[in-house]
Amino acid sequence: MAKNNNPEKSDELSACIIKGIQEKKGENIVVLDLQTVDGAVTDFFVICEGNSNTQVDAIKDSIEEEVRKALGEKPWHIEGTSNLEWVLLDYVNVVAHVFQKDKRAHYNLEGLWADADTKQIEAIN
Repeated sequence: MAKNNNPEKSDELSACIIKGIQEKKGENIVVLDLQTVDGAVTDFFVICEGNSNTQVDAIKDSIEEEVRKALGEKPWHIEGTSNLEWVLLDYVNVVAHVFQKDKRAHYNLEGLWADADTKQIEAIN
C-alpha cells in the first residue's frame, strides 16, 4: 500500500490513535515525526505502553475503534496479537506501537529513530 502524501491526514490519524490510547489509560505516549528522516517509510510513530497483556489488547482495540469511528479507516496490517507484548497497528502513514514496559525498553524505538522530532503527549487522568 502506498503512502498518502497528505500531512493533515497523518496529523488527524495520529490524533485519533492518541485518543484511543488515552481512552484505555495508555502510558508514556510519544509521537515520533519521521517526515524529515531519510529512509523512513511512514510519517509518524505513535508509541505507548500498557501494564499487562489485557491492557495492551484493550489499547489496540480502542485505537482501532477510534480511527474507524472518526476516519472510517482500518489498519493495513496488525502484528503481535498472539503474545500482546508489542502490538503494531500499521495505518501506512502512521504506525502505532503498543508495548509492555520491558519490551519497550528492550526495543528502544525512540533510540533507533533518534533523528526524529519527538513529542511527549500528556496522559489524561
